[in-house]
Amino acid sequence: MAPASRLLVLLATAMLLGVPAMAAAAGFQAAGCKVRITRKGLDLLKAETLKFVEEELSNIRVPEMSGNQGNFHYNITNVQIQEFDLTNAELSFRPDAGLMFGVRNSSIALRLHRQLLYWFFYDTGNINASANGVHIDTAVELGRDAAGRLKIVNVTCGAKIEKMRAKFSGTLGRVYDILGKFLTTAMRLVLNRQICPALRHASLVHVNSMLETVPVRSEVDGYVGIDYSLTDNPRVTSQSLDMNFRGMFYPLSDERRPQVNSAAAEPLIGEYDRMVYLALSEFFFDSGLFSYYKEGVFQMNITNDKMSKDLEMLLRTTYFATIMMLNPALMDSPVSLELAVNAAPKTVIKTSGATVLMTAVVRVMLMPAGQPPVRLSSMTMETLFNAKVFIREKRLAVHAELRKFKIFSNQSALESLALIPLQSPLKTALQMSVVPLINNWTKHGVRIPLADGMDLVEDVVEYHNGFIVIGANLHFSKGLREMAGAGP
Repeated sequence: MAPASRLLVLLATAMLLGVPAMAAAAGFQAAGCKVRITRKGLDLLKAETLKFVEEELSNIRVPEMSGNQGNFHYNITNVQIQEFDLTNAELSFRPDAGLMFGVRNSSIALRLHRQLLYWFFYDTGNINASANGVHIDTAVELGRDAAGRLKIVNVTCGAKIEKMRAKFSGTLGRVYDILGKFLTTAMRLVLNRQICPALRHASLVHVNSMLETVPVRSEVDGYVGIDYSLTDNPRVTSQSLDMNFRGMFYPLSDERRPQVNSAAAEPLIGEYDRMVYLALSEFFFDSGLFSYYKEGVFQMNITNDKMSKDLEMLLRTTYFATIMMLNPALMDSPVSLELAVNAAPKTVIKTSGATVLMTAVVRVMLMPAGQPPVRLSSMTMETLFNAKVFIREKRLAVHAELRKFKIFSNQSALESLALIPLQSPLKTALQMSVVPLINNWTKHGVRIPLADGMDLVEDVVEYHNGFIVIGANLHFSKGLREMAGAGP
């Protein structure tokens, strides 16, 4: 890729990267990236939660029970949970805390093996049992850890089984009646005691393990990294779960460099129709551009062998008189363009769309062999890109279009007039060769803070003054249990 192409590719890629403000004097961290999960999103999560809960409860291990009652001895082994009926379940937001998962009037089917000795009669076989009137109330408190990652900080749980029945097959009818009453009472107590510990372990261990897959602070490429830590605890209402992310991109050479959000509007989300909303401020994009600028990636040389022959000839023609005045012997020396962005590019977001303005100093140089470079001219280049933002799975991507291109001289108005013939050829070259490269690069996008196994689909982008709001629906490419690393 030619240096000019690489410069513009990095510029467009940088449009995807940004950071909200770092702390103001009082220590407040303004959010440059916000995420909202609505009740519609929670309804989809409910189905995955039910599967997850059923799988966790199916792993409950009931210990072997043995003993004697009167004249018979018993041994109960291989207790297996066969089926759950948790259709009467609800998952809801718990305002100011987190989530509430409740199960009402549900049932559990079990199968176990019996061995009985009654006087001289020995009996063995299976018992089908059912737990009815199953009630579970689990409250999940959400917060953030020291790294700013979303986590479950506490789980309170209550479980109750109202009735339990057992069906026997065999010849010891009365003995079965006695055993049945004892067995169902014992099994009910065992299950009551094991349901909540199983759910607490699933939440605090398995779900938190899944949340740890969400990127918090990581490298994006060889130049910049991103900080997706939460600026405060999640905010929960009856309608939504709102999270404020720092979203701070930083140059890898100076990871702790503070950037102050002194002017950008705070992104706002006012809708609830989609499952998920993502809001990004102008500062989100600007800080990415700033980080690339500080890393020096917007400075490069386009040497004679890297530019098109048409552009080379056009430059020689434009500066023919200058070369002849300096030294006619330099006419055949290689031509070079030195580009250096003289300030961090800026993003402007309005209701009509998003644009990025980049200004660079361009020097036209001759590179005679064995001699110091000779400067022919210094000009300013201004480019304006339109940027259309969209979501692909869980990555933020952009499609760029070159809207305006302008060059003018830093020396005199007369020289600016002489540069007019260069305007159209350079712009056409950018549109035909560089912009497609930009879009091929930026279509890969930058990851947004979602766990592995969750993707966003059917996205709709709305542009506001100072920020972008993307509404989308959730899609699970993995089951919650698989995402949590708790099993296949």
